[in-house]
Amino acid sequence: MTPFSACAWAATAELRAAIDGLPFLAGLADGTLDRSVFRHYLEQDALYLGGYARALALLAARAPDSTAAAFWASSAHGCQAVEAQLHADLLGSELLGAAPPDGEPSPTCLGYVSYLVATAATAPYAVGAAAVLPCFWIYADVGRRLARTAAAVPGHPYRRWIDAYADDGFQQATGTARDLVDAAAQRWPGDVPEMHRAFATATRYELQFWRAAAVRERWSCPV
Repeated sequence: MTPFSACAWAATAELRAAIDGLPFLAGLADGTLDRSVFRHYLEQDALYLGGYARALALLAARAPDSTAAAFWASSAHGCQAVEAQLHADLLGSELLGAAPPDGEPSPTCLGYVSYLVATAATAPYAVGAAAVLPCFWIYADVGRRLARTAAAVPGHPYRRWIDAYADDGFQQATGTARDLVDAAAQRWPGDVPEMHRAFATATRYELQFWRAAAVRERWSCPV
């Protein structure tokens, strides 16, 4: 029987092709992405990671066994201790200038975070796990492919960010997340249709998040 994750990945092929074709990622790959666009992306992603960590922590609390609970809890900690620190370092680097004060999440960022936290908190555990998986898997997939292009660019300005997601540790964590989601699908087969919807919705948000970064999306009527 084909695992849930493989079916969900195949079902979102069109969305992922749209992600792969984004000019934002092409510029990130060859280092030509405008620095102000990359800064806006990092600012929004730093805000997103705080919400994503909350969603992972909720999954840890609802996990069906200690192995799953430990992984989701460790991943929640990693968002804050590793990825968030990477963003803070880059935002305060010579490349991008001094780190700004805490900003406001864009409409897309707020929508994605709200969706993940609500799903992790109120939907069945298996559905919440399916919802958080695209962030792992798409970044691992994109990071690995961007790294091949970036390696040929001397002095690539965004190499540190790319390497973080191409890293073997992150790739292995993504494999573990897939295994846990597949196990949940086997344990609760009645939740599989909703799991597919959650996986597809999160994949749409991944696409929209990068689109929003490219145009430096902000609220039209700021408070």
